Amino acid sequence: MTVSVALLVCAGLAWGQSAPKSSGKTTAKKTSSKSAAKKKSRKKKVSSARARRMHRAFVASSKLKPMARQLLETRSAAAYKGVEAYARKNAGTDSGVLANLVLGHAHILDADYLSALPPLRKAQAREGDLGDYIDYYLGLAYSTTGDRTRAIEILKGYAAKYPDSLLLRDAMKLYGNALVLEGRASEAISVLEAHRTPTRADIEFALGRAYVEAGQAAKGGAILRNIVYTIPASPEAPDAAGLLAPLAASGVVQPGSFTERSTRAALLASASKWSDAAKEYRELLGDAPPAERGRIQVLLGVALRRSGSAREAKEVLQGANVTGELNAQRLAMLAEISRIDESDEEYFRLLNELRQSSPTSPFLEGALLNAGNIYLLRRDYDKAIDYYREVYQRFPKGARASYAHWKASWLTYRQGRREDAKKEFRLHVDLYPASAETPAAVYWRARLAEEDKDYAIARAWYSKVVERYRNYYYGVLATERLQFVPAVPVPDDPVLARIPPLTKTEREQLEDAPEDELRVEKSKLLENAGMFDAAMKELQAIPGKQHWATAEIARMYSEADQYHRALQILKRSVPQYFSLDYEDLPRQYWESLFPRPFWKDLKKFAEANELDPYLVASLIRQESEFNPGAVSRANALGLMQLLPSVGKSTARQLRVRGYSTNSLFVPSTNMQLGTKYFRMMVDKFGGQVEYALAAYNAGSNRVDDWMASGSYADVPEFVESIPFTETREYVQAIMRNAKVYRQIYPDDRERASK
Repeated sequence: MTVSVALLVCAGLAWGQSAPKSSGKTTAKKTSSKSAAKKKSRKKKVSSARARRMHRAFVASSKLKPMARQLLETRSAAAYKGVEAYARKNAGTDSGVLANLVLGHAHILDADYLSALPPLRKAQAREGDLGDYIDYYLGLAYSTTGDRTRAIEILKGYAAKYPDSLLLRDAMKLYGNALVLEGRASEAISVLEAHRTPTRADIEFALGRAYVEAGQAAKGGAILRNIVYTIPASPEAPDAAGLLAPLAASGVVQPGSFTERSTRAALLASASKWSDAAKEYRELLGDAPPAERGRIQVLLGVALRRSGSAREAKEVLQGANVTGELNAQRLAMLAEISRIDESDEEYFRLLNELRQSSPTSPFLEGALLNAGNIYLLRRDYDKAIDYYREVYQRFPKGARASYAHWKASWLTYRQGRREDAKKEFRLHVDLYPASAETPAAVYWRARLAEEDKDYAIARAWYSKVVERYRNYYYGVLATERLQFVPAVPVPDDPVLARIPPLTKTEREQLEDAPEDELRVEKSKLLENAGMFDAAMKELQAIPGKQHWATAEIARMYSEADQYHRALQILKRSVPQYFSLDYEDLPRQYWESLFPRPFWKDLKKFAEANELDPYLVASLIRQESEFNPGAVSRANALGLMQLLPSVGKSTARQLRVRGYSTNSLFVPSTNMQLGTKYFRMMVDKFGGQVEYALAAYNAGSNRVDDWMASGSYADVPEFVESIPFTETREYVQAIMRNAKVYRQIYPDDRERASK
């Protein structure tokens, strides 16, 4: 990244360094390759010098980091006093500037804008390389406290001083709004028009309001209208609608056309704002032309169903007169509602009508799969097989074909039809070699061969699982089974050859960040200020960033105790990590993908309950990704996702003093109760971890029911037979992850995280 001399002068060059005085003279330069080369060289030197200065400031302020983090997390009186003392002690230095920025930011988070002003003013006197953050927060504080004159004074030169700031558009929106409130709407229009691209609803709203205030109601109305009809899920849309209403009533802007309103409703639905979408569709229904009425009724019915109004949805859908895919959607939704009503006769009547009227519709594919699932849960496996088979036969290239084929194949095996199962497992690999179910198909075909003492096939198919899916659940099982299969010559199998190999990338290496990258150094300063989100955004804004940036972001998240976010970014960065060798990723990646926070307490409570600490770590990784504040849709809380009722009863059993529901957000308490509860599950199911995990996810009553529904040759057969996809994948993932944990941390001599 290069920075011009002019920009550095505007920015103050460095922390506390004043800009040189201008002589008032200008010098004309000839354009030549020689002068251009000199200019480029000069830019690089200046940029490097600036990066070095920021790095020195980062090193000097290292002691501020824990204090800043505590203040921004707790904003307690003691934390404020600590940072204030640090700022006084380091007054006149870069560290003091950073401390005052932290204080101002903390007061803003507390919505105490008056208190934010003094420290921010002190920081501004020597602002340097974080001047864009300081000026933005000052402008925000002045605007919010009503001193818009000073806010305008600070923000008017912002774009020239900080053209590359990530806060530029936020600052310009703030500046534009302040100008409007000061009766200077025409100036606000110039500011906001210059920063409209790419489109942001908040800036569009500010601009629309500015045009209205400037007396250009038609232009302003057009912008507000665009927000209402094309960005309806944005937070600004309701306010835009409020400003638009009187303009539409006075005829300045035209009311929304049927097409525009229909688009608005569809956009609300796509954003899962189902109640709002239902309201829009209900209003559209009264204005719909005859040709559109049926379509709107179907979409209204869908929105009502998704918003929880199944009864009204049913009435609307039953009255819709449509054909083609709309009718298929109508019938599928009515069938779904009939399942809620537990009306089998109605469901299968609708399914048959859907089959006859729309034999190639994806809605029929989904309805047939649902029918298979109904019979699966009822343990009427032959009927389930029939419906699953119909799915993949009617829709061989459909999105659900491979899953339906696997379910039919597995139930064939569970029905004791071994020879048919062998053929189906092999056929699955042949038809769907890249499917998510392929590892299971390959493993179970090998199991059948092993049982038949057909060791050549067993070894060939087990070896394929290990080679291609080494760290998957079935890769781990296949590795174990291979120990019992005699070493025999393995024939080439054209079906196994159809499984696509892992797409290998170059081995990941951790490079150092470029020495001349200003955003890297800026992110380090923001990290010392406890402003982790801002630090991440600086790194994410680097054009063409490489693996070092991903690793740095993950490190920051981990050091900020946001292990779940570090884990998530690496999952996105290396989506096939389960198929990689340990050497293919840097250790830092593995430690972020499989973290060990709270390890001292985790290990203590796991061992107190005679549990494998790495199994517990794997369970927590699956439940909350190590986010202590996690709350599920079912209101399960904390690291191990305990329901309040479970936490309360377990706390009573362990005689935990001072327990309340909020205690579940305390990592040590959550793990103390969670490990005890999980131990109870393990004991209930005779020490079998997989059964206990299934009970932890789906409830012990369901596991009792599944166990009683049939005999299983071994635990893996039970796990694959779990009828709930979520629970089955949950158990498999935790068992798999525990193995990876043991590989990464082979003994307890590793450095504990906490």
